[in-house]
Amino acid sequence: AQAEFISASNSAGKLDNFERNRKTTKAITMRQKTAITILLGIIVLFLGLIWRCYNLQVCSSQKYKNLEAKLNRANVFNAARRGMILDRNGNKLAVTNSTDIVFADSATVKDHKAMCNMVAPVLGIAANELSAMITQSVSKRYVKLAEDISESQKKQIKEMNLSGIGIHPGWKRFWPNGRQTSHLIGFTGKDETGLAGLELKYENMLKGKAGTEVFITDAFRRPIKQIEKTAVENGMSIVLTVDNSIQSFVYDALLKQYKEYEAESAVAIVMEPATGAILAMVSLPDFSPEKFNVTDASFLKNRALSDVYEPGSIFKPLVVALAIDAEVVDKHEKIFCENGVYSGKGFGRIGEYNSHSYGNLTPKEILIHSSNIGMAKIGQKMGKKKLYECIRLLGFGRKTGVDLPGEDAGLLWPVKNWTGYSVTRIPYGQEISVTAMQVVRAYSVLANGGRAVKPHITKAIISGDGREIKKTNLAPLAGYVIKPETAKWVIDDAMAAVVNEGTGKKAKLEKWQVFGKTGTANIALPGGKGYDFRNYVASFIGGAPAENPQIVVLVSVRKPKRSLGKGYTGGTVAAPVVKEIIEKTLTYLNK
Repeated sequence: AQAEFISASNSAGKLDNFERNRKTTKAITMRQKTAITILLGIIVLFLGLIWRCYNLQVCSSQKYKNLEAKLNRANVFNAARRGMILDRNGNKLAVTNSTDIVFADSATVKDHKAMCNMVAPVLGIAANELSAMITQSVSKRYVKLAEDISESQKKQIKEMNLSGIGIHPGWKRFWPNGRQTSHLIGFTGKDETGLAGLELKYENMLKGKAGTEVFITDAFRRPIKQIEKTAVENGMSIVLTVDNSIQSFVYDALLKQYKEYEAESAVAIVMEPATGAILAMVSLPDFSPEKFNVTDASFLKNRALSDVYEPGSIFKPLVVALAIDAEVVDKHEKIFCENGVYSGKGFGRIGEYNSHSYGNLTPKEILIHSSNIGMAKIGQKMGKKKLYECIRLLGFGRKTGVDLPGEDAGLLWPVKNWTGYSVTRIPYGQEISVTAMQVVRAYSVLANGGRAVKPHITKAIISGDGREIKKTNLAPLAGYVIKPETAKWVIDDAMAAVVNEGTGKKAKLEKWQVFGKTGTANIALPGGKGYDFRNYVASFIGGAPAENPQIVVLVSVRKPKRSLGKGYTGGTVAAPVVKEIIEKTLTYLNK
């Protein structure tokens, strides 16, 4: 029994050991499986993470870019400073100064009416006007309400802390000379875009390029993160050939005569004949650049470029020069002026101004006495074709190409449209329409010894960082339009005699020999049928010194009021203005 018990105990112990071993083995197997599972899980997770990253960065990148684009963004534009316009001595004619701008973001204005009522008294603008500015604006995210505000106004707006109202720094354009250079410089609109004059002509250079900052914002338009930024490029500056002092001389002298004779309009140009550089240009009536939007539209025209008129007798020296240069007429030749009345088949009847009567006159004497009949006969000697070609050679019938907007080409009919009237009337300034700019350019050719010149007003262009990047070539154009000896004779002999002995005596100066020619031109009636014999264009073209011309000056006054009893001719109205301009300009230039 004891042996059996011991045997049974041994058997039981073996069973217990086996069970323990089995359980231990099972436990080890479970741990291994768990470890393997965890490891596999980690591997799967790692592979999933890699796939997710690949999916986000590659497969779905465009999707999230599109989603990002749909987030609220705020574009902040840092406006470029508009370039300056300077005279040839560096005086500022147009400049941009810093200013504070009040704006509204109407999309985030909580109470539109309350906001307008609060802001209106601070800005000094009626609440209903502010409301209209916001509701009628094309842009709802940015509406300019006021600019150039004071520090007090700025403080009050900030203290209100209104949703949708902000203040940012900006720029405002100023024109120090105001009316005096209004037609030359022009003006800009509210968005600082050039709309007239040089502001328009050189808009692309002057405006520069705005910088941009792009932010992601929250629902209240508060910036969260900047995602883009581009630098500001300030505009280029323009240096002119215009001299501010000479411009002032011209403006004051012309304005005085314009008012005294209660004229409809008036223009004046001063040019340097050796280069074609414009030293001054004035057009009346004028305007204030800051108030162009409330100015009569007709006042905005630069009449020196846009108004065409029949030049009258100031055209005569040009035709004489062309006829002598073409060897059709000799300067010593005597031309019979029919004792004051000339008529014939195909050209009608021609008389002299104020019923004067002349017999035989040389070309010089024809200019001194301003004989219409003498000029008509010179035209007949030249013939239609040659007269037309010569006039075209001096640039009439086409634009001069001056670097200012709004230039008219004038009107010179082609030869096929000419009649016997044309060949006899054009030589004394009828049946042809010109601009003041064309006349000055033509006389600058004569004053420059017959060499062609190109009118221009720009001297240099300077980049936004101050580097001079372009200079205008001031040298005369190649080639002669008129022989030097012919040009010199017309200027230094014939036109000087007009001032000394003829109709231009009121332009005479003691210190310098002035050359010149008067003109009292008829004004063609609308529709081209006849003339207005009650009103005229009084002109004088001249310059000095005759032996070596430094300046050419044209003054034309349209419709000086005859009922005032002060006179209306070019010799009376325009010549004194040219005299004053020449005297002050040459004294200033120390010539």
